[in-house]
Amino acid sequence: MRKWIAFPHKEGTISRQAHADLPEEAPYEREAGRSGFFGPTAHFHHKNPPTAWEKWEGPLRPRAFDLNNLDKNSNSPWGAESLLYNAHCRFRIWNCNEAMMNLARNGDGDELLFIHKGQGDLFCDYGHMEIREGDYVVIPRGTMWRIEPQDPMTMLLIEATNDSYQLPDKGLVGPQAIFDPAMLDVPSINDKFKAQQDDTPWAVEIKRRGQLSRVQYNYSPLDAIGWHGDLSVVRINWRDIRPLMSHRYHLPPSAHTTFVASRFVVCTFVPRPIESDPGALKVPFYHNNDDFDEVLFYHAGDFFSRDNIDAGMVTFHPSGFTHGPHPKAFEAGRKHAKKETDEVAVMLDTRDALEVGDAMAGVENPDYCNSWKASE
Repeated sequence: MRKWIAFPHKEGTISRQAHADLPEEAPYEREAGRSGFFGPTAHFHHKNPPTAWEKWEGPLRPRAFDLNNLDKNSNSPWGAESLLYNAHCRFRIWNCNEAMMNLARNGDGDELLFIHKGQGDLFCDYGHMEIREGDYVVIPRGTMWRIEPQDPMTMLLIEATNDSYQLPDKGLVGPQAIFDPAMLDVPSINDKFKAQQDDTPWAVEIKRRGQLSRVQYNYSPLDAIGWHGDLSVVRINWRDIRPLMSHRYHLPPSAHTTFVASRFVVCTFVPRPIESDPGALKVPFYHNNDDFDEVLFYHAGDFFSRDNIDAGMVTFHPSGFTHGPHPKAFEAGRKHAKKETDEVAVMLDTRDALEVGDAMAGVENPDYCNSWKASE
């Protein structure tokens, strides 16, 4: 893994190191970049915050939605509406309060579950596993599964449409960084799994090309007595993630990538120490993520770069304008008011523009785009 030495162009007053030792007369650094945070970049040093706008007109704007106010109850994951979607992914949220009456099978792509609330038992082709708040569960395309909640559950569902989930290439830090693949759990062919292998009739609801088909069995089709191979449902909890960090440099969101599909990534922000070097930027930097739409689901904690954001809310920042911290958060970062973050959030970054589902209209905060105004 090598790269030729390159000498980027430098013009005017700059900091030689990105995200550190910013000019006093222009403390607002903005990164313009391509291909997420992996392509060519330019860093501008502004005298005013790049997000200190006064007015927005037109359909493009930062948006916020309170998913706590959505009706999310359904006995089937296929009852959960698509809140944000494109040809390559679907982002949904689902309340499962009672044992699923039917098995589910997604013929359109892998499914990623993130358990926001509750706990329960997952039964699938591969066996049984308990799942709880904070778990990611990757369900491969074509897997039959069902959930029996132990208490009411709320979960994100992110479909990799016609695609699969893989782990990111961890490059210089090696495959054990962030989380060791040995931390991934798989289901067990245990007593609880064997106990449900009876003659109770079951139906399987199969989603393919956005349409549902139903197959009826006179017994439990989850009747495997064993399996072998390297394809399976897997589970990892956010508490098992050991984030990359530097006391001298604010790492880009891509350093927190958890799962990768062909046209989007899923990142996880977990508690970590805040940069302590006096010259280091201590909040997310202003940036133009010109090739990706950014979605952030707030799971738990105090969200240090956003004001008036609570657990269960979603922010949606399409590409096309500068993204960055709220004014109060930026000033708190300059004063090093906090020594560590206390937030857990799931980020979806999509290479293709996302559409907003109809269900979001009733839970949007229309004033969110004004929360960066210089006068506030």
